[in-house]
Amino acid sequence: MDLYLWVKSLHVMSIIAWMAGMFYLPRLFVYHVDAETGSVQSETFKVMERRLLKAIINPAMVSSWVFGLWLVYMLEAWTDGWFHAKFLLVLIMSGVHGYLSRCVKTFARDENTKSARFYRILNEVPTVLMIGIVILVIGKPF
Repeated sequence: MDLYLWVKSLHVMSIIAWMAGMFYLPRLFVYHVDAETGSVQSETFKVMERRLLKAIINPAMVSSWVFGLWLVYMLEAWTDGWFHAKFLLVLIMSGVHGYLSRCVKTFARDENTKSARFYRILNEVPTVLMIGIVILVIGKPF
């Protein structure tokens, strides 16, 4: 297998891990909202959220970016319109990642003020972004 296929494979694996975490973390927040502050359940959620972020989501995002930018370089895709749109959506996804990271810290300090409904809606944002990214990458509509 040539280098391009290795890099592409690593990029796809990184994205799968990143998206899995991005789908799961807001769902944990939905349940965490209902846990009484200081309870065993609340403390367990804090550990789960922190470990998911630090051990899976953060490294997966970094490797997605590294392998993705490597692919862009290899394919010289920076001149393609579909890539510009995809890049914008990935930047937004990274911003959502940053917001979720902030939420983990807020829950860790027992300072959450958002509702379960808010996190249910937030849970859909990575899905919508992912759909757009996949359509742009596979379909290359422009």
